[in-house]
This record gives sequence, C-alpha cells and structure tokens, in this order.
Amino acid sequence: MAYDYEYFKKEVFALTKIDLNAYKEKQMKRRIDTLIAKHKVTGYDKFVARLRDDKAIFDDFVNYLTINVSEFYRNPEQWKLMDKDVIPELIGKFGRSLKIWSAACSTGDEPYSLVMALSRHLPMNQINILATDIDKQVIEKAKIGLYNEKSVVSVPEDLKKKYFTKVGPSYQISNEIKARVQFKQHNLLKDTYPEKYDLIVCRNVLIYFTEEAKDEVFRKFNASLKPGGILFIGSTEQIMNYKEINFDRKNSFFYVKSK
Repeated sequence: MAYDYEYFKKEVFALTKIDLNAYKEKQMKRRIDTLIAKHKVTGYDKFVARLRDDKAIFDDFVNYLTINVSEFYRNPEQWKLMDKDVIPELIGKFGRSLKIWSAACSTGDEPYSLVMALSRHLPMNQINILATDIDKQVIEKAKIGLYNEKSVVSVPEDLKKKYFTKVGPSYQISNEIKARVQFKQHNLLKDTYPEKYDLIVCRNVLIYFTEEAKDEVFRKFNASLKPGGILFIGSTEQIMNYKEINFDRKNSFFYVKSK
C-alpha cells in the first residue's frame, strides 16, 4: 500500500475529525511534512502510528495544525468602528443582552477584546461571549489569560491599565474579563453551529480554507445570525458572493444578515 498524503488525510480525519481536504493542500502539506521531520519519523504511516500511541505527539500535532496567530485589538481601526458604530447599532437593534460568538478564538485575545470593547457600552454583568476553537490546548491557554507584550500592544491604554496586571515580562488579564467568556471546543467544518446570534466574530482563520470550505462556513454563519445580525471578519478576508448568501456589506469587514 502507498502511504501517501491521501491516506494520511483519511487517517487524520478518523483520529481527530479535522478534515484536511478543507485546507489549501500545498500549504498544509508543507506544515505537516515539517512537523513529521521534527519528530524524526519517516513516512505518513509511521507518523499516524505515533499519533495513535503518543498523546504528547498527538496534542503537538493538533496544536501545530491549527493556526494560532492572534493579538488583542488586531487591526485597531476596525475596533474603533466596532466601538463607535457596530456595538451601538447592535444594542439599538437587539437590546443590552447581546448574544455574541467568537469563532476560532485561538488563545482568547479576540473574545477578551470583545468584552473590553463592550464594557464601554454595557455593565460587565450583562456581557456574555461564547468563544470556540478546534484546539483544546489554545483554549486552555486562553483560560489562563497570560500574554506577551506584543499581544497587548494595540489595547487602548485606559483598558490596559484597568484590566491587565504586569507579571514579569507578561500581562495577566483580569478575572473580571475572564468571567464574561465561556470557552468550548468546536470544529467549524464538522460541528453544529449555535443559533440566533447578534454578532459573530471570525477573523483571519478562513484564509487557510479552500474556497468551497469558506463558502460553506460563511453560509452557516449567516444561518446562525438573527436577521440584522453582524459578521465581523479579518482584514485579509472578504466575502465575494455576500449578496448570494444573504448578507449586506456594512463595510469591508462587517457584513449584516439581510432581513
């Protein structure tokens, strides 16, 4: 039997339920081949055997496979628009108990940024964020809430002073912020999507997906939103067929579900 990349993709799906067919093949295969070489394993079949037998290698593989590049208030201009325009619009439409989902939340920078942004408009006890990611390891890091200086560089200075404590070279986010976020594991390509959300944030993740997978995820996000709900995507992304899948474009990065 030829233990090729097609074989590997099938075995990985059986083990992890991560569908590698949904990722751009050249880019993902290069990442995987680098990891296999790092573990000094020869051949996809032997690496699959190691994934089955060694939990540390399995966890390392899932962590490596999922793309975890995140920072607080990434692309600050878009967060200014969120503060001045989007959040007031959502409160005007849906009231003060907003349902918000941070999808593919990585190490928690994004959902915690959302809590801080919302804290300018709402009492803290009215803020509740669902934050999901495929990777258990990054969810655990998010729950700890410890970040390096680079991660927090774009946080507005007043919020940084209010909600972070300096711990050596790192920054610890406050328990007050952490308490407003519920973390769960979720696979965007396989799991059922939650429903009736006012705002969904999913940024700089789908760039790694195929066009078909992107289209499927955007359609599912639309179905998860209430009419008039908003999807916030990354600065490297755009929805070319937004009208076809029931969105109106508020601007380049914010899309509103059509009525």
